[in-house]
Amino acid sequence: MGKTKNPPRQASNESRAVLRMYKHSPQKLNLLAQQIRGMPVQKAMDEMKFSRKRAAKDVYKTLYSAMSNAENNHELDIDNLVVSQAYVGKNLVLKRIRARARGRAARILKPFAQLTIILRDTSTEAEAA
Repeated sequence: MGKTKNPPRQASNESRAVLRMYKHSPQKLNLLAQQIRGMPVQKAMDEMKFSRKRAAKDVYKTLYSAMSNAENNHELDIDNLVVSQAYVGKNLVLKRIRARARGRAARILKPFAQLTIILRDTSTEAEAA
């Protein structure tokens, strides 16, 4: 009389990786997520490898993790993978104070972000059609 098993969160031809508690602005991280959305995985990895933005290195690692998950956990062919979704969410915000003139204070916000990358195998969709 145990609990029933939860259904999988993604389809059988998808894999995902999540980067949590990343000390970077969600707005800046979203620029990189927009850049790779809809691209083949190899082209997206090249794009991140040669990008000059600081967060590109960590987006590359998350992309590589999603690709490895697809290969090892779901037995998908990495040559047919496409970045179907890449989205950024807000996470924790640290609130700090900066001393100002005449005994006043100004608030400093230090945001954290969360990046989710979902890869989809396009070869199974072509076979089904």
